[in-house]
Amino acid sequence: MSLLFTPYAVGPLTLKNRIVIAPMCQYSAVDGVPQPWHAQHVARLALSGSGLMVIGATGVEAAGRISGADTGLWNDEQEAAFARIIRDIRTYSETPIGIQLGHAGRKASTNPPWIERGGPAPADKAWETFSASAQPYRDDWHTPTALDQQGMDRVVAAFVDAAERADRAGFDLVELHGAHGYLLTQFLSPLSNERTDEYGGSLENRARFGLLVLEEIRRRVGDDFLVGVRMAVGEGHEEGMSGGEYLDMAKLIERSGLIDFFNLTFGRIDTEVGLADYMPGMHVGLAPQLAPVAAVKKQLSLPVFHAARITD
Repeated sequence: MSLLFTPYAVGPLTLKNRIVIAPMCQYSAVDGVPQPWHAQHVARLALSGSGLMVIGATGVEAAGRISGADTGLWNDEQEAAFARIIRDIRTYSETPIGIQLGHAGRKASTNPPWIERGGPAPADKAWETFSASAQPYRDDWHTPTALDQQGMDRVVAAFVDAAERADRAGFDLVELHGAHGYLLTQFLSPLSNERTDEYGGSLENRARFGLLVLEEIRRRVGDDFLVGVRMAVGEGHEEGMSGGEYLDMAKLIERSGLIDFFNLTFGRIDTEVGLADYMPGMHVGLAPQLAPVAAVKKQLSLPVFHAARITD
């Protein structure tokens, strides 16, 4: 029998097969609260026969949403809505369900993708954004506020609070979104991090903020709740993170013992490229990012997830 349909252990959780439904943003929430659309979307996928499904990028604070239509997990109403969805699904499906927690940083405050291709939200709907440095994603985007220590403490606390809410709501795991140019990547990449303090400069310094988030989450949720991280394996830019640096970063995270799995991807962070560079469309070949991810996987011990046009 194909390995695809054999059980697979991820930390204390054993998946019945190796099919994982990757996080997919739905851009259909109201004030961060999941709606009936989300209930049927999650329920349908929980009945698909997959070994695991993960709900798409969910903001840990209002300022961290990609768009105003994103789900959130920073207040009681949002937690209660997710808890109802999970509780109802558990009456007919035992499929493990996770949720991806993220902060969009300088890429927050956008339109949903079908409005002006997801560009910056108009002034009457925009909000203040935050990043490692006061450097906009593109020249025509809003300039983010560089996070000071108080701001970083706020964001770390927001990630921890969201993880605890996910645990209480009945999710089986959380996956931190540390890829695709969002806040954790903005600290990690030299293309977006121009800091001169202990969070900038060397790879060790640039990794400090993300590791702090992981450390605080693990400290609060304990060892029995699964925690993973989505991260890139390269940026494809000569001034950005190299594949070797990303491998060093992955090994550093693995040695820390803070996570149970990786979700590896590829995605540039520089301002000259768009979604197509890390969300390949139908015009590209199948599994276009598989080779670099597989090369990194061979040097890691933790389970590795990967998504991008894998059909075989």
